[in-house]
Formats: sequence, C-alpha cells, structure tokens
Amino acid sequence: MAERPAIVLLSGGLDSTTVLAIAKDQGYTPYALSFRYGQRHSVELEAAKRVAAAQGVARHVIADIDLRVFGGSALTSDIDVPKHESLDDAGNKDTGSSVPITYVPARNTIFLSFALAYAETVGASDIFTGVTAVDYSGYPDCRPEYMEAYERMANLATRAGVEGTQRLKLHSPLISMSKADIVREGLRLGVDYSLTSSCYDPDEQGRACGHCETCLLRLKGFAEAGVTDPVQYQGA
Repeated sequence: MAERPAIVLLSGGLDSTTVLAIAKDQGYTPYALSFRYGQRHSVELEAAKRVAAAQGVARHVIADIDLRVFGGSALTSDIDVPKHESLDDAGNKDTGSSVPITYVPARNTIFLSFALAYAETVGASDIFTGVTAVDYSGYPDCRPEYMEAYERMANLATRAGVEGTQRLKLHSPLISMSKADIVREGLRLGVDYSLTSSCYDPDEQGRACGHCETCLLRLKGFAEAGVTDPVQYQGA
C-alpha cells in the first residue's frame, strides 16, 4: 500500500495529540512538526516527543524559531500567565470579543508556513492541525474562516501547487468539537493522555497549574466526558 504522508502539527497537548491519532486512523503516515519558539517552558516539547514516540510517527521535526524577539504574549515575554478559579472568571468566550494575553501574534500562520514547507519536501498533500473553535481561548487564528483562507493561499504559494503536482488540504478535524468530544474521540482511538501537557505555566516537575485557561478548558473536557485527567496537577 502506498504511503499517504501528512504533516501533523504537534504541540504535545490534548488537541494536537488527538489529531495525530485521527490522522493515523484515517490511514495517513504522520510526519510530526513541533516548535521551540521561545515559549516560557519546554514541558510541552518533552510531551510532544513522548507522544510522537508512542504513536510511531515517520519523523518528528522540532523547528527552532524565536518569537521572543517580538514578545507581545504571556508565552513569549515576561508577562505573568493569568490564573483563574473558573472559566467564568476568565471572561466571556462566547462572543470571541476578548483575545487573551496568551495569544502569540500570528503563531498559527507561522507554524502553518513551516508545515507547508515540510509538506512540499516530503510530498505530502495534507496538513493536520488541532485548532478548535469550541471550548477555546478565542484566538483569531483558530477560526474556520482563517483555516479556509490559509488553505486557499497555500495552494498559490508553492512550486508543487503552481505546477499542479500537489493540491494541499488543510485538515482541522476538531474545529467544531467540544473538549469533551475531543477527549472521547481520543480515548476511542487509544490515546494515552498521561503523556500530554497542556498547561501554560507548569512547575519545575512539569505538573500543570490547574488555573490557567488551557488547564481549565482541559479539566472541563475530561469532567464532561466523565473521566479523570491522568496528568499531574500542582497541589493534587
């Protein structure tokens, strides 16, 4: 059977790990791509390595870029990561009117551009990303209209696209799923979520804080799915 290569953006968190399992389940041979982009900790990269090894990707590339030179985010500058007692305290995410300080300017555009280059070099016509527009932080580059626009642009941007040897498809299988739905799908596919890390501000032992927005969203998903999150939390 011919290989169906696909690039999978892999942060080491809940969403991207689930997307990797989905890509494999759909018969793709995954080439994982992670980034050391100047984020405030390396815990998620260690998680990405564990996940890539456990799921048996064809190759795992960690690209080095430095977004700290721009700053502008609690993840790439000396700004405290906001902590909350509940998602209600984090603000109204239904309207998408408030973009949190954990948003990294143009991060998904940058990451997808690297994925586009990686795809062309391995002959892949498919890129998988774990963006979601439900139970998320309101980032502008996670919206369906953004993903659709990027796919159109991508097919104008490469030699393979211009020569007609590649028609790129951008897959966002989680975009309309809640965190609970994502957890259920991952468990159905045999994902070991104990290998993952979603926290924006883990401690030196890699334990999740439990109070940043991404921790609260993750905990909400596991609770609504009726299962216990297997990662370690501070104070637990």
